[in-house]
Amino acid sequence: MRVLLIGQGAREHCIAEALNCELYSFMKTRNPGIMKLSKEYTVSELDLDKLGKFAKKINPDFAVIGPEGPLEKGVVDHLKSLDIECFGPTKDLARIETSKAFTRRLMEKYKIEGTPEFRIFSDMEGIEEYMRDINDFVVKPDGLTGGKGVKVFGEHLKSIEEALEYSKEVLSKHDSVIVEERLEGEEFSLQCISDGKHLEATVPVQDHKRAYEDDQGPNTGGMGSYSMEDHLLPFLKKRDVEEAEKITKKVMESLYKETGEYYIGVLYGGFILTKKGVKLLEYNARFGDPEVMNILPILKNNFADVCLDAINHELSGIEFEKKATVCKYVVPKGYPVNPVPGKIEIPETDAKVYYASVDLREDGLYMTRSRAAAFVGIADNIEGAEKIAQKAVEKVKGNVFYRKDIGTKRLLRKRVEHIKSLM
Repeated sequence: MRVLLIGQGAREHCIAEALNCELYSFMKTRNPGIMKLSKEYTVSELDLDKLGKFAKKINPDFAVIGPEGPLEKGVVDHLKSLDIECFGPTKDLARIETSKAFTRRLMEKYKIEGTPEFRIFSDMEGIEEYMRDINDFVVKPDGLTGGKGVKVFGEHLKSIEEALEYSKEVLSKHDSVIVEERLEGEEFSLQCISDGKHLEATVPVQDHKRAYEDDQGPNTGGMGSYSMEDHLLPFLKKRDVEEAEKITKKVMESLYKETGEYYIGVLYGGFILTKKGVKLLEYNARFGDPEVMNILPILKNNFADVCLDAINHELSGIEFEKKATVCKYVVPKGYPVNPVPGKIEIPETDAKVYYASVDLREDGLYMTRSRAAAFVGIADNIEGAEKIAQKAVEKVKGNVFYRKDIGTKRLLRKRVEHIKSLM
């Protein structure tokens, strides 16, 4: 099978490996992992005309879009106009991620459970009153923010005045701002694959957004993640995962009712388990980074076949190995506030290695200002997977840091105790 991959991060490196096909890649930077797996590649900023010419030249069976940015810019619409099928939603359907207001209104209109209390504001009128009324809240920009736009009252926003200032800042850059109730619980990711008619859930994963150990420090794109050998999480029961899948299936069906288009691609729900059950924080229209690295390496199917089945509305029977996975990101010192780029050396390791924001030059590999490389340990249990990942990150040479606690017994116990304290 001949496949065009769009994107250049660790997520796309992982997708490239799982596709196991004749690969052609269009990427913004020179990712050595994707380059090695590609028969041909183009390195360029996203330009629809340039992408279209490359696509027409290689004539792929279909394209896979990795990141959210190209989806927002209408890459799928453009490729479809050239008669190239895509694993990824159109610009209209991608609003499930690119507009939090669209998602909240959709769930409200179709009475889909799991929606927190919220209000959408297009100006400052009424925001203060609602904030004082709801008391404990989060502020969310209506648009893409690289996973760093959501601010929590009492944590990132120390007073109502600060929250109002942030709301003003959001409205200066986005059409609207969402204020919704703060939910207390444990977050988890459930990445589902949709063909618009059928939905297949993958393995639940827990991401770690905070930069430092014990969930301290600023939010990042994600410092690492884990999944369990039983395809649950230590604080989740089977019914919780089934509830999250049920919500996502209803969202998939509602998207068709709302737009008349079938949603083809990844519907990735960021959920939270609370004392009132499973609630939806947000949807993404693509795989998570790092969460994709916990699921595709243990996928039993060839991912290219899965994509083709989704495009043909014939999705069924996706299976995963009963393995645990732990992903740990190595990042430049100072990330995410004041990262220091520099050279990095990655020795041979038992872990899977996925390159992220790195630049391959004549004299070696260099980090940019974002996450550098992800290391994934895979084993029969979480302890074994964590050891493999930790041993790998320790070998990396360069001005880097990483979280040692991801996937450890101590942190997993902390998650379980947190849920117990709420119930």
